[in-house]
Amino acid sequence: MPSLRQLRFLVILAEELNFTRAAERCHVTQSTLSAGVQALEERLGLQLVERTRRSVMMTEIGTEIAARARGVLLGAREIEEIAAAHLRPDEGALRLGAIPTAGPYLLPAALPRIRAAFPRLRLYLREELTESLLDGVATGRLDLALIALPFETGALHCMPLFTDGYHLAAPPGHCGRLTDDDDQLLLLEKGHCLQRHALDAFPRRRLEQDESFAATSLTTLIAMVSEGLGITLLPDLAVAAGAAAAHELTLAPLPGANPRRVVLVWRKTSPRIPVFEGIGAALRDTHAAMRATRQDRPAGGGMAPD
Repeated sequence: MPSLRQLRFLVILAEELNFTRAAERCHVTQSTLSAGVQALEERLGLQLVERTRRSVMMTEIGTEIAARARGVLLGAREIEEIAAAHLRPDEGALRLGAIPTAGPYLLPAALPRIRAAFPRLRLYLREELTESLLDGVATGRLDLALIALPFETGALHCMPLFTDGYHLAAPPGHCGRLTDDDDQLLLLEKGHCLQRHALDAFPRRRLEQDESFAATSLTTLIAMVSEGLGITLLPDLAVAAGAAAAHELTLAPLPGANPRRVVLVWRKTSPRIPVFEGIGAALRDTHAAMRATRQDRPAGGGMAPD
């Protein structure tokens, strides 16, 4: 029977297609990894990898076996997690992923609540795009992830947290509402779910992205708008966190926009669901507190009243 170590070597090699990088990820020498993959091939009687001096390619059967091996490794990891969670469900490392348009604006404020609820938990944070986060949770690389819907989540469980509407962000002097001349938006580059969500915010009105520019972050987007280069839609969450506070902008709520739905996702088979639910409650409470603070704060700094 193949060993878990051999299967892990194969999975990492299939992801990297490079023996040196795969060996570094497995914390072994290149010769050790190569010997492990070769031993697996000999045991199965199949060629799993095509090797040349310059490249590494997976055979068709190698790709299929690597995919099955991911499931085996995930199952083995869950066995360890079940045992650890049974003994200490609220202790140890927990890997939380988040999209860049939500995590930086919610998690820093939520961490004190999470630490108070789970003082022995070590929280490791990852910021990635939605597709990568979902894959990370499904394969066990991450324990749970903070994302925004609509987005296809497959078999993962979704815990609704809150809806997140939009503010119009425009240069100083703008009227503070969408007009017939405001069909072109400055948005994030493709791959960010917010790019699609913003375009779908007004289904009865055709909004289009300014194809001449796409930002890699909300920080860049806000800076470009403050320079008078266009308008954009900012999530209420980012506005409540003060993302635009240092810029001279016309900033106004858009109550008629379709909001995105912020959720936590995790595997239904995870043994730490009560902990995940507690983290979700902390995130929800933090968002409510941020909204309350935002509503009590007077407008200023060139911003239109909310």
